[in-house]
Amino acid sequence: MTTRVDPALGKPEAPAASLRTVLLQHPLLRPAAALIVLLVLDALLVPGFFRLEIKDGHLYGALVDILNRAAPLMLAALGMTLVIATRGIDISVGAVVALSGTVAATLIGGTMVVNNGVPEYVANTPMGMALAAAVGVALLCGLWNGVLVAGIRLQPIVATLILMVAGRGLAQLITDGQIVTVYYKPYFFLGSGYLAGLPFSLFVVAALFALTLLLVKKTALGLFIQTVGINPVAARLAGLRTATLIIFVYVFCSACAGLAGLLITSNIKSADANNAGLLLELDAILAVTLGGTSLAGGKFSLAGSMIGALIIQTLTYTIYSLGVPPEVNMVVKAIVVFIVCISQSGEFRQLLKKRTA
Repeated sequence: MTTRVDPALGKPEAPAASLRTVLLQHPLLRPAAALIVLLVLDALLVPGFFRLEIKDGHLYGALVDILNRAAPLMLAALGMTLVIATRGIDISVGAVVALSGTVAATLIGGTMVVNNGVPEYVANTPMGMALAAAVGVALLCGLWNGVLVAGIRLQPIVATLILMVAGRGLAQLITDGQIVTVYYKPYFFLGSGYLAGLPFSLFVVAALFALTLLLVKKTALGLFIQTVGINPVAARLAGLRTATLIIFVYVFCSACAGLAGLLITSNIKSADANNAGLLLELDAILAVTLGGTSLAGGKFSLAGSMIGALIIQTLTYTIYSLGVPPEVNMVVKAIVVFIVCISQSGEFRQLLKKRTA
């Protein structure tokens, strides 16, 4: 490697980092490598894993199925990323999913009518109003969490625990503990429809991801979130409205969860307040940490969270495809959480370096 001389200072410049070094130090290397390893295992163990075919103008295959089923988790992970980046946590995501889906399904429902001798179902409430109401409820949930954390200064896990319990309970009260079935076909397009041969849910995720990336990269929002996550006291003394920012990230997280609830409800054509979004918050937290976002706040990666969500869904698909009992899935996730937490521990890394030395 040659050393160049800076003509202005007359001193040798530091050698430029090689491409290999840059790639090895890239924050997305580990989650991307983990995803690739899982895909290779699936290719070896699951027959026809990479096979894609077109039926009725729609693309079908295991990869498409993984992407479609990962869409709600990817939405939840997007919102959770910004919350964790501010040193927060939101364990009410699953309850918000159940609540928003319940509101939409209850309002839309479906009533049989006969038009020109042809029976068809019509929505009880215009679908636009129903969707707006569902998202509005999710926004109110996020505002509630944000006020408790930023205004009353409750610990994030305690503040969101309140909504985790109350939100799902409220959804069960709305449905009277029953599963609400939706019969209005246009609503099904959100979670199970296709656009340009691909599931429509992927376009929803792509649009929200692009919007979020634009906000954190092209505005000062990303820098403000990192500043609050690194040192909230210093950020407040520097003039940042930390309370407003914290409320915003919790509202955004709940909005993402609300959209995820709409996708899930429209996909299964019903609202199950008892099971919809159950433990989704844990998968979202795991996806965010797998993607490289620090649980200590400050450092975050939106693209990494998307990869983390794909890792979880691919892992779930692999376990089910191999005929392994579903209970093993929880054990594997627990092991992954343990490894991630250990890898992010500064004390563990220092001990590992000493052992290696």
